[in-house]
Amino acid sequence: MTDKLSTFFDSGIYRFENSNAVFIDPVRSMNRSYTRFRVSPSAYYPRFFESKPAGQESKVSSNSRKRKRKEKKKKKKPQALNEREKIADQRHQEARPLLLKAHECLMRETDLLDAMSNLRSDFDSSRGCGDSVLPGVPEQSFVELGRVWQAPLYEITLNFNQHEKPNADGGSPIMQYSEQRVLPIFDNLVLNETGDDVEAEFLNSQYVIPRESSFYMSDLGQIHNLIPADSGCGFNLIVIDPPWENGSARQKSRYPTLPNHYFLSLPIKQLTHTDGALVALWVTNREKLRGFVEKELFPAWGVKADGSMINEIDLFHHRPYECLLLGQCHRKAMDSKCLSKSKPVQDNQIIISIPGDYSRKPPVGGLLMDYVPGFKPARCIELFAREMISGWTSWGNEPLHFQELRYFIRD
Repeated sequence: MTDKLSTFFDSGIYRFENSNAVFIDPVRSMNRSYTRFRVSPSAYYPRFFESKPAGQESKVSSNSRKRKRKEKKKKKKPQALNEREKIADQRHQEARPLLLKAHECLMRETDLLDAMSNLRSDFDSSRGCGDSVLPGVPEQSFVELGRVWQAPLYEITLNFNQHEKPNADGGSPIMQYSEQRVLPIFDNLVLNETGDDVEAEFLNSQYVIPRESSFYMSDLGQIHNLIPADSGCGFNLIVIDPPWENGSARQKSRYPTLPNHYFLSLPIKQLTHTDGALVALWVTNREKLRGFVEKELFPAWGVKADGSMINEIDLFHHRPYECLLLGQCHRKAMDSKCLSKSKPVQDNQIIISIPGDYSRKPPVGGLLMDYVPGFKPARCIELFAREMISGWTSWGNEPLHFQELRYFIRD
């Protein structure tokens, strides 16, 4: 095994030589957050593991052919692009060769491809460890629970220092905990400051809280409660994946979206550490949204753009990639001295990953740490989070969405 592949198995990040592209395996990367659990590959990559009923594959391929025919018809009757579409197409033409080159790098790495091809067999061999994914079981709707009048009364129980006690009857061991904490689950900062995973209980469901992490579950109106009294306790890395308003998300009914102007009120500058913060914002390929971010949102947040990472690759309205816009935020006016404190970000970086559940982004924190200003270890926060990471604060109206025990395997 090569050193590069060994590093990949440990970190989940594979860096291609002489290239601006990297490959991320989200499951391997996220497993670094846990001590007694592992993220279930079948739960993270449901599209990879789902078994298709007979005839479904042909239906999918038929739909694909129909879509391609529609695209061809559009090409036969070219229509003049408006100004916004021209700008979007220009951005795509600039990104296209970078994406194709990154794909070529991936195809040349046979060791990596072989390792990833064993993903299914690796999972099958681990099922005996206690895979807790339960297909068909309804998930807890934290969004709905947070809206009802009883929300302030809901509590979560954290079970610390788990150990097994022998059963006097000779049966299965009894799980015991040396400490339990019962805390409000909404509008409250829930902490696991220990170096071990904590199992939590809420409304007859179990959750896994990674070591040295915290979450604050609330709507947008309560985010100001996370602003530190001392800017020295602010955040150096702020990753944001907003629920942008779009027809696709509404159609799938996977999560509620918000109009763009709502995000103008996010207190990014107030959350920023005294030494500054690297802000990473996920955006879709709609040019109207890109213009809103660059002309209104970033200026309102006090963020200065610094760089970006970047079906059929050329489908105009269904391009299979999103952009991660990076910027620097400082509490004071930015100058050359402030900028010199952090490593400059190389533009047009490409991240290749395995698609997870709908709109679930790969964990990019490990890639961004080199560019984060200030002290180490950095203080990190994710806004609109639907999962937790060791060492991070997660804020949103459903940060426990992917923390339910069904998404994990016991080690």
